[in-house]
Amino acid sequence: MPKMVARAGDPPHDAARPPGKESAEMTPSPTAPPPAPPASLLARMVARPTFWLLALALPAAWPLVWALRTPLPPPLPVLGEVPRFELTSEQGRAFGSPELEGHVWIASFVFTRCDTICPAITSTMARVQSRARNLEPALHLVSFTVDPEHDTPARLAAYARGYRASPRLWTFLTGPADAVQRAVVSGLHAAMGNDAPPGAEPAIFHDTHLVLVDARGRIRGYYDSGDADAVTRVVRDAALLVNRGS
Repeated sequence: MPKMVARAGDPPHDAARPPGKESAEMTPSPTAPPPAPPASLLARMVARPTFWLLALALPAAWPLVWALRTPLPPPLPVLGEVPRFELTSEQGRAFGSPELEGHVWIASFVFTRCDTICPAITSTMARVQSRARNLEPALHLVSFTVDPEHDTPARLAAYARGYRASPRLWTFLTGPADAVQRAVVSGLHAAMGNDAPPGAEPAIFHDTHLVLVDARGRIRGYYDSGDADAVTRVVRDAALLVNRGS
């Protein structure tokens, strides 16, 4: 292999490198700081007031966002108007249209010596009472006796206590038979009567629906008390009437 000989006048071997190349290769370049660990980032975020403002604002805003994205159900139909009536409560006081004016109310029909469907209807109303307490005082429950000749205020009061009825939220009504008949049949368009012949044991029949009435005394819905979702539907619709005002 021929030897390489340096001649006079030839540039030095290192002179072939561009100026500054050697220093660039010999001097280490500055190194970027390693990324902060996640724990450090979280600590810095938590230390900022903005983080806590967002943390508090987001949960509070979610119900509004949900409400804006959820379409409202259509208004309930108007099925009739309840004429003015006045009966007697289980507390022995006059109670009727004047006391219910401006309130959404739910009616049921029972009698105290009934041992078949009435306990189930009143238990359903008790569940409505429990579910609808947040609507008080805008909502009221009213149970009409369909056996007014037997169901005195004292008997109705004892019956109400058996179902833990709140006197503020739930009223039981009796009165003269013809006045009760007008309020139930002519007013709320619910059935009631007695099929027994004179002198025989009573054979009382009555409607098993719950009736929803708005704050203007208009009937807005009938709900079969035996349906599994009756409580959910009547409370939902009552809340709509309370919140919309009609």
